[in-house]
Amino acid sequence: MPSNPVVHVIDDDDAARDSLRFLLESAQMVVRTYDSAVRFVDQLSRVEPGCVVTDVRMPGMNGIELLRRLSESPTRLPVIVITGHGDIQLAVEAMKLGAHDFFEKPYDDEAFLCSIQAALQHQEDGAKREAAKAELKSRLATLSAREREVLEGLVAGKANKNIAFDLAISPRTVEIYRANVMSKMNASSLSELVRMALIAGISGGVS
Repeated sequence: MPSNPVVHVIDDDDAARDSLRFLLESAQMVVRTYDSAVRFVDQLSRVEPGCVVTDVRMPGMNGIELLRRLSESPTRLPVIVITGHGDIQLAVEAMKLGAHDFFEKPYDDEAFLCSIQAALQHQEDGAKREAAKAELKSRLATLSAREREVLEGLVAGKANKNIAFDLAISPRTVEIYRANVMSKMNASSLSELVRMALIAGISGGVS
């Protein structure tokens, strides 16, 4: 989990907001509170990594509209929605829009905190995946045009002799390019190299 994950609490009800802050801070979590979804969205580009806890019924912009806005934003934060009694239909809509979880009032504090911990872990895992993908893309950028063609052939499952035929070069030359690719990508095996390429968005297809 991030070293300083932040739980962003959005609720127009002062008492509910203060109650959530107390519960979360008692669990040693860092909390930021907002009295409206509009205020949160206005600060979206500056919010710290973590997760969002939002009431579904709020004036101005409700929780459903907030989820839609977040789905269109490059800022990816898992969202936990709190609903009132009888708002299950809204909760289902929220889940369809990508909400991590939802809780109907009154909810069990322990289950609620466990869900937040899971959301924070999900957010960290996503950040790690994006960082790993960016690192692999930076390694790909160091390949020459020919090395990339050889890599695409390998990803397509082609043998060295077939890649050589496709590129009109010798199998020995393909072996040299392949060794260079393995070195630049820091791959210890062909299977690892192919996995890296697929994560970075390479699809096989030497023509």
